[in-house]
Amino acid sequence: MLDLVQLRSFVMVAQTKSFTLSAERLNLGQSTVSQHLQRLERGLGRRLIDRDTHAVRLTAEGEALLPHARQLLALERQAVAQFDADAPRGPFRLGISEDLVSGQLPGLLEDFIADYPSVDLQLSVALSKTLAGMQDRGELDLVMAKRRIGEQRGDAILREPLVWLASDPEAVLAKPELPLIVFPPPSLTRQLLMEALERGRTPWRIVCSCQSLSGLTAAARAGMGVLVQPRSLAPAGLREIPPPLLPALEDVEFVLVTARSADHATISAFSRKARERFGKGFLT
Repeated sequence: MLDLVQLRSFVMVAQTKSFTLSAERLNLGQSTVSQHLQRLERGLGRRLIDRDTHAVRLTAEGEALLPHARQLLALERQAVAQFDADAPRGPFRLGISEDLVSGQLPGLLEDFIADYPSVDLQLSVALSKTLAGMQDRGELDLVMAKRRIGEQRGDAILREPLVWLASDPEAVLAKPELPLIVFPPPSLTRQLLMEALERGRTPWRIVCSCQSLSGLTAAARAGMGVLVQPRSLAPAGLREIPPPLLPALEDVEFVLVTARSADHATISAFSRKARERFGKGFLT
C-alpha cells in the first residue's frame, strides 16, 4: 500500500530538489521528510532519490513513480474538494506576466487545476502594464506581474534583481552602440533598462523588439545583443554582464493583484499555491 503522506513528501522533494525547502513548504521537520522517503523506498524496494552534498536527484525508479504519485495526490485532493461546500468553483480569469511563462509556472498551473477541478481557469499572458489595464477594465480576477520598488499596487511575493544577459558578453560590449533585445512599450523592464542606460550615458540601439519572451531569448542566444531579465529567470545559454561593464539596474517585485469583484475562495487558493511555489525563488 502506498502512503499518501509519504508520497506528498516525495513529490515535494522531486519538485524542490531540496529536503530543507520541502520541509519548510510541508511545515514538517527535515528529519520527518527524510523518514517519509526512507519508508517509501523500503516499501517499494527501490531507491527513489540520489542524495549527496551538492544535489538531490530522482533515480530512474523515482522518475517512473513521480507521475503516478502526482496523480494519486490529485485524486485525493479532488475527493476532498467534492465534499467541501466552500471549495473554489466557477470561472477564474488569471493574468500572468510574460516573464513568468518559464520556471515554476507550468507546475503551478498543473497543481491548481488538479486540486480545483471545479474552477474554470482562463489564462492571459501579456506585459505587466497591459495586464494592469485589463484588470482595471474588469477583464481579470487576479494578476501576477512586476512592479517597481516603492509602488503599492498588489501584494509582493518575491523581490528580484534585473540583470544584463548575453550569449557572448565580450562581443556585445565591443560594439560602438549597445545592441538591445527588448519587449515593446509599455514594458516595465524596458523602461528600467532605458533609465539605467541614460544614467550611464551608454549609447544604444534596438536590434530586436518582441512581445514574446521566447522570441527575445532566441535573439539573445543567436548573439544579436543584450537581454534584461530577473536573475533567477535568466534563460539557459546566456551569461550575466555585471556592473560596471554595464549600468546597474533596479530590482523589481513580483506581485499578486486582486480585483475587488474576484471570488475570495479562488483567489486565496491560487495565492497560497503561488506563494508556496515562488516564495523561495522562481527556479527552486
